[in-house]
Amino acid sequence: MLNIVLFGPPGAGKGTQATMLVNKYGFEHISTGQVIRDEIRLGTKIGRSVKERIEHGELASDEVVVELVADFVERHRESSHGNIYDGFPRTTVQAEEFDKTLEAHGLCVDVMLSLEVPEEVLIERLLRRGAESGRADDFSIEVIRNRLDIYNRQTAIVADYYCRQGKHIIINGLGSVEEVFERLCSEIDKLVPCPICHNPVI
Repeated sequence: MLNIVLFGPPGAGKGTQATMLVNKYGFEHISTGQVIRDEIRLGTKIGRSVKERIEHGELASDEVVVELVADFVERHRESSHGNIYDGFPRTTVQAEEFDKTLEAHGLCVDVMLSLEVPEEVLIERLLRRGAESGRADDFSIEVIRNRLDIYNRQTAIVADYYCRQGKHIIINGLGSVEEVFERLCSEIDKLVPCPICHNPVI
């Protein structure tokens, strides 16, 4: 079973690309951001604990996020032939705990595909998304800048963690949705077994 980390800053297009990749390859998709927003909407204990942090552009605690992802892995380890993790891991601690969770099931992260987009483009995308969706964390430029600052300080270094494992691949996130999708697929196709010989497509 493949485990793919789809990485990049807020506004890089991870959610859109993940949906398209799921449709093409039949992978399972976990967006920790969406899971947490669902918890907030439902008013669960986890949702209440992270609501204020999220609305100020801060990250949910490592403990909460790792718990959510560990539950996902447990529920899908038998039925899925591939998983896409969108927005996770966001800290080195999460990456380390994630490796332990996967190792317990005889699995590992196969690749991190990192979407790179200039900051000015990210801000423009997020403001537009906030105006369209009404999401509190996309509506204010101050909150957006705080989110990007937190990403640069706490999350971007996660790429170094996977780079040391030889699993980090940079993907140009500019261009049309279709162009970015093709770049992602060209890397995933190197890992997906051929249906005839069962070897990766090179």
